[in-house]
Amino acid sequence: PKDGLFGSEFGGLEKFKFLFSDEVFLRDIRNTLAMGVLNLVTTFLMAIIFAILLNEVRNMFGKKLVQTISYLPHFLSWIIVTGILHDALSSTGIINELLVNLGIVDSPINFFANPGYFWPIVAFANVWKETGWNAIVYLAAITSIDPSRWGKIWHVTLPGIKSTIMILLIMNIGNVLNAGFEVQYLLGNGLVKSVSETIDIYTLTWGISQNDYSLGTAAGIFKSVVAIILILGANWIAKRAGEDRLF
Repeated sequence: PKDGLFGSEFGGLEKFKFLFSDEVFLRDIRNTLAMGVLNLVTTFLMAIIFAILLNEVRNMFGKKLVQTISYLPHFLSWIIVTGILHDALSSTGIINELLVNLGIVDSPINFFANPGYFWPIVAFANVWKETGWNAIVYLAAITSIDPSRWGKIWHVTLPGIKSTIMILLIMNIGNVLNAGFEVQYLLGNGLVKSVSETIDIYTLTWGISQNDYSLGTAAGIFKSVVAIILILGANWIAKRAGEDRLF
């Protein structure tokens, strides 16, 4: 009889063989990587741009007001965020109202029925939710630099926070396969499943719904190994380039 971890039967590499022969899992790797990279690029760049622009605001009241408002989405749950997106992008939502009234489209667009819109929607959701919060670190780094104007941003501000940018970039690269679960699970449906399902959703489907915990564990191990390789690779590249690194 099975008795915990050491008393259980060892399945070898059979589950890994199944994973990499399963077209659904390979598709989910593609979706996870695509959304992970898209989220990384958009949230990373927007946080830097937002921090630089906010630093240039000289009206302290306006600066604090914008900063406070930008933080708020971070504290909202993904259920609330996706609910807002569903309402805004529905056929009777504000986005379709604007598009139709401005004559950009003739009839409302069903955003959640077209796979081509799903990845940009997920990227926008992450940018809106996390940009203000992610900008905190950059704002803290910028405060240690002498005040600069627009003409000096490239030569003064960005070089001044270069070490912060490199460290955060290396850390975030390791999260590329953590493209998300809640937002894809809540926004996805049968019509966009081919682009919405991630490795985490695959793990839930097999590991929990179908009680194949071994397969779910194998998928989780795959994610962890890839994340370690990505972090080590990014750290090595930063070291070779003479930039700041984690270790």
